Amino acid sequence: MPSVISIRATALAAGAGYGYQLLGIVLLSSLMAMLLQWLSSRLGVVTGRDLAQICRERTSRRTTLFLWLTSEVAIIACDVAEVVGSAVALQMLLGVSLTVGVLMSAVCTFALLALQQKSGRKLEAVIAALIGFVGLCFVIQLALARPDWHAALAGSAPSMALLRNAGMVWLAAGIVGATVMPHNLYLHSALVKHHAPQGSDEEIKAALQVVNLDTFGSLSFAFVINAALLIVAAAVFYTNGHRDVTDLADAHRLIAPLVGTHWAGILFAAALLACGLSATVTGTLAGQAVMEGFLRIRLPRWKRALLTRALAIGPALLAVALFGQRGSNQLLVASQVVLSLQLPLAVVPLIRFASNAGLMRGWQVRGMPLVLAWLSAAFIVTLNGALLWQLAAGV
Repeated sequence: MPSVISIRATALAAGAGYGYQLLGIVLLSSLMAMLLQWLSSRLGVVTGRDLAQICRERTSRRTTLFLWLTSEVAIIACDVAEVVGSAVALQMLLGVSLTVGVLMSAVCTFALLALQQKSGRKLEAVIAALIGFVGLCFVIQLALARPDWHAALAGSAPSMALLRNAGMVWLAAGIVGATVMPHNLYLHSALVKHHAPQGSDEEIKAALQVVNLDTFGSLSFAFVINAALLIVAAAVFYTNGHRDVTDLADAHRLIAPLVGTHWAGILFAAALLACGLSATVTGTLAGQAVMEGFLRIRLPRWKRALLTRALAIGPALLAVALFGQRGSNQLLVASQVVLSLQLPLAVVPLIRFASNAGLMRGWQVRGMPLVLAWLSAAFIVTLNGALLWQLAAGV
């Protein structure tokens, strides 16, 4: 059950600040996510074990603990983004304070998990409905925004020139981190590992076909949503001279008069809330996968959600208390950059194990897919290196 990727704050800032120039990064990130999720599903289906379990089996105890800790940091960083994003959406829709919104978002998480206790299918239906609603909102917003499609097509080609612009590097790292998401690689391999345990080649082939169809379909839909948000921001804010709009609340306030209908603001806030709610379940499942895989500790989902949310609510409350709306949005973008910095720690082991002939029993990744996987890892490392160099130079 791959999640719809949420890159709200980074896509908004990218579109408002640089027009369509970073649309190519959204496309490239989505393609890398598809490739790496394909590797993850192949690893899980063929071996019957997830990435975290294989890391535990094939690395030292110290390395295992390090990988587990960094995975938990990524999960908490992602959850911080969802807490803050949901809080901002609730403030837009209901007029509550950000502090109340943060607490309400936690309550919503446990309400969804309570629904899962009664029926997993009901929860899946609710999540599917939320994701579908998000897609509908952005389709309507695209129609209202009337973007320049020729400029958007030109911006869909990634350029290495962005590495020379500190602001673009920061946003590009956030887009990559929030699209690929390191903990989703662990989660995906865990979700599919029971599809063909110790199966024959025909059973493995059939299972991979089903899993890959679901993966590519979900991530293609996620790309459409992420690209739509950036295009809307470019068409509404960048084109009209509001190039300093990086704040979700400012975007909500400005989008209605610029587009010409109050429904634009309502749809923006509603989609923001739906994104946050749908992503909470993914974070909980990812937390279970890494804790059980690395440490052999299994917690009930409500306990795992309580642990992650407790660690995420602290930074979120601190940011909104000290810095208000601006601080919360900066925290949201920074949390997604953290995901990019964590990515190599999941991507490199994944590629190594998925290309291991002994482990994969003849189903190892080879040829062009393997080359593309290593190129993806090299791009992520290069982007993170440029980010760290520019941050160090600015200190």
